[in-house]
Amino acid sequence: MLVSTSYRGRHNVMPVAYSMVLSLVPPLIGIAVHPDRYSTDVIRKTNEFALNIPSRDLLHHVQYLGSLSGADFDKMELTKLPTFRARLLNAPLLEGCVGWVECALEDMVEMGDHLLCVGRVVAASADDDAFDDHWLLKSPDMKPLHYLGGNHYAMLDYVMDARVPKSAEEYGKRLDEAVAEQLELTKDAEEQRAEEDYERDEFRRREGFDT
Repeated sequence: MLVSTSYRGRHNVMPVAYSMVLSLVPPLIGIAVHPDRYSTDVIRKTNEFALNIPSRDLLHHVQYLGSLSGADFDKMELTKLPTFRARLLNAPLLEGCVGWVECALEDMVEMGDHLLCVGRVVAASADDDAFDDHWLLKSPDMKPLHYLGGNHYAMLDYVMDARVPKSAEEYGKRLDEAVAEQLELTKDAEEQRAEEDYERDEFRRREGFDT
């Protein structure tokens, strides 16, 4: 994700590797940022941030943006990345992305050496031309980037359909049948064991072992 912010007319953007959906109702998204990051201070002051989902077209920009601090450089000025106005936030949105999520800061929680910034989604949009019915991006140039560490990235490739699980009722029926079968086997085993014990006792009695 590329996190865009704005404070006193100065825009900034920062790549984050850790992002996740936290809740559907209300819609909450979390990003983990280091306390020392310039964007952390801006998010705390403005109580808002925008998430931009970059495509392959922004691959080298993403890596470059992660190597600079917004406290020392105006990243927007350096990269000349085109932006457009957000629907509800002051933070800009970046062109060349496949989706955008605008968030109001709900909470900021210390989690080890990072801060979990919890954003309440106030607006969201996507590039309709980029997606098919399975939300698999059609064009290779418009697939979202997935950060793997270092300067390595991956992209979505194809859709795999998992086997549809059986209904709970069918599973319950199969479980009852398995239990009944096991009980029957146990009953047969007990009867066989009792018969073997009887035969052994008769043999010992006839041979005089018990006298």
